[in-house]
Amino acid sequence: MSAEPSRPTTSTTPRFGVWLIGARGSVATTAIAGCAAVAGGLHPPTGMITETPDFASCGLPPLSSLVFGGHDTVDCPLPKRAEHLAAGGVLPHGLPSAVHAELVAADREIRPGGPLPGDTDGGPGRTDDAWIDAFAADIRDFVRRQDLAGAVVVNVASTEPAPADGSLPPSSLYAAAALRAGCAYVNFTPSTGLHHPALTALAASAGVPYAGRDGKTGQTLLRSVLGPMFAQRALAVRAWSGTNLLGGGDGAALADPAAAAAKNAGKERVLTDTLGAAPEGEVHIDDVPALGDWKTAWDHIAFDGFLGARMVLQTTWQGCDSALAAPLVLDLARLAARAQQRGLTGPLAELGFYFKDPVGDGPASLGEQYAELKRFAGRLRDDAGDPGDTGVRADGRTGGGAAGSEAYGTAPGDRAADGPRHGAGDSGGRR
Repeated sequence: MSAEPSRPTTSTTPRFGVWLIGARGSVATTAIAGCAAVAGGLHPPTGMITETPDFASCGLPPLSSLVFGGHDTVDCPLPKRAEHLAAGGVLPHGLPSAVHAELVAADREIRPGGPLPGDTDGGPGRTDDAWIDAFAADIRDFVRRQDLAGAVVVNVASTEPAPADGSLPPSSLYAAAALRAGCAYVNFTPSTGLHHPALTALAASAGVPYAGRDGKTGQTLLRSVLGPMFAQRALAVRAWSGTNLLGGGDGAALADPAAAAAKNAGKERVLTDTLGAAPEGEVHIDDVPALGDWKTAWDHIAFDGFLGARMVLQTTWQGCDSALAAPLVLDLARLAARAQQRGLTGPLAELGFYFKDPVGDGPASLGEQYAELKRFAGRLRDDAGDPGDTGVRADGRTGGGAAGSEAYGTAPGDRAADGPRHGAGDSGGRR
């Protein structure tokens, strides 16, 4: 393990930044520590799809080439956060000390986030555009200071309620900043992000790839398997109800009914898309602080069989949200970085495998989504020719899409890619 892993080196391998929104949260800390552990040979890459044979030849950035930074509104240092996670059984005992240098290096690259809940008019003395400018400047400075070939911004912050008044919530300010800085963007949360009418023009014109939203890690992962099973087996689902018990930052955030509603929207979409209609029932989310970063998800599925026979399937999923999410965050950062390096722009619908509420048009069943993901891996290979398939963008439009100068757009030349580069390739809270 290197003592100063984030300092620029003379290696010929391009390095890529992973800028995490919610950078001192459980998911971010687990991803940073896990990346260092896997890259250093301390642990196997369990749960990382991009480390399987199907992705070995598509030119993804090595884990050792990833440099971490981000925004957060809390000031608990990453090493201390990692110790807390190890005490709770999320990280292996001894790992925080083994990757201490990597955690310290990443913590040095974390900048203050905002605006905080309760701030009005964008916070003290700041408009929305001022926040976006400040966040974009932080990202561009990170890319230039670390001499990176590009960066991917990944939102792993706590779930926020959907905006009720048309204003830009913090997740949308961060998303706009990512695109203004010329970086690929991934929304791993159910928060609004780029799904805001005020950002439609920016998303269409920024000329960068983006993906989301709401990572599929547990209950909905299982639903995306079981829903198609019932449909393919011609069994009529009458009702599908669920309960989530969880603690940690997610549990506290989802105790807010508005935040829970945003979270449940993605869970419901999976059933609607796979079954053809939404069955009766809903998901209840309960905050149980004693569970910490662990979650129990229970589903009760009532269905009809031959000649109307009434039957029930019940499932129980018990897992650690941070450990389930972290490898997917690393997967998405690598895939998005490579997509931008290969010139892809717009929504990456082929990454729907990872999300409850994916952007673009694509299948809803997990098996079909995985097949799409493998085809996408083939498009990322150096020998695959034009990854856009004769000039067609990832969102189905033609042309490269230069960044626009709308209200939240990118000013010409104001791109992370304009900073120093290292090697070939284009620039690209917490849960």
